[in-house]
Amino acid sequence: MKGLIVKGIGGFYYVKAGENVYQSRARGIFRDEGITPMIGDSVGFEVLDDGDAVIDEIYPRKNFFLRPPVSNIELMAVVTAAAKPKPNTVIIDKFLVAAEKAGTEIIVCINKTDIGDPVKIQDLADIYKGIYPVLLLSGKTGEGIDELKKYLAGKRSAFAGASGVGKSTLLNRLQPSIGAATGTVSDKTRRGRHTTRHVEIFDMDFGGMIYDTPGFTSFDTADVEPEDLQYFFPEIAEYAGKCRYDNCRHLKEPECAVRGAVESGAINRSRYDSYVTQYNEITERNKY
Repeated sequence: MKGLIVKGIGGFYYVKAGENVYQSRARGIFRDEGITPMIGDSVGFEVLDDGDAVIDEIYPRKNFFLRPPVSNIELMAVVTAAAKPKPNTVIIDKFLVAAEKAGTEIIVCINKTDIGDPVKIQDLADIYKGIYPVLLLSGKTGEGIDELKKYLAGKRSAFAGASGVGKSTLLNRLQPSIGAATGTVSDKTRRGRHTTRHVEIFDMDFGGMIYDTPGFTSFDTADVEPEDLQYFFPEIAEYAGKCRYDNCRHLKEPECAVRGAVESGAINRSRYDSYVTQYNEITERNKY
């Protein structure tokens, strides 16, 4: 039989086939070959006499992420809060780089607009407008939810974002029957409490599927080569080959087209600063 892994807990994988979900284990050969099934995998499996199942084939993946271990995502909704916690553009951009590398569609969602400063919200939206669709949302009031549904309909989508930005609240607003655990932001640390303990895929009444992923900053750029990072910033990639030097890193080199575009306002300075931060982090990691 063929099915979809929709959840994994404690060594068990829950495979959906039609209207049924089978508690399954993976055959030992996958462990021997260093292969770990992921939520989102299309798999072949065999149902045993006791009703449980064994996964014996994992079909090719379109893409995958290691933290959390998910595969075959078609659209990444990168979520940030307008406030509580304060938006961190470097973290937002790391999620965007991960999504670009995986080749997913991308939307940027600014949640909690009901408590954010309108001027600051607009400033944040302006950083990404023209690069990605930007949606202004409130999981509390329902603002923008109908527009969000239009982007998610018919696709396998995931919400990515730091803890406390309201991903589970948005999921509940999209489909209240799910009843995903929601948390509050700690008054002491101003950081969100982790509320989602495992990855699970939910079918949406309006069409499509959503991966509910753990609420922490789990994607990074560790597996991106320094020279490739520029191609995961679409507005920087537009200037590839236009600098004086073919191997320009867009840091301090003379006659750099990218830095010229930053100075002229064609590239947002926040995005460029994020590129530099990530570039330096990657090169520092590569030393060890």
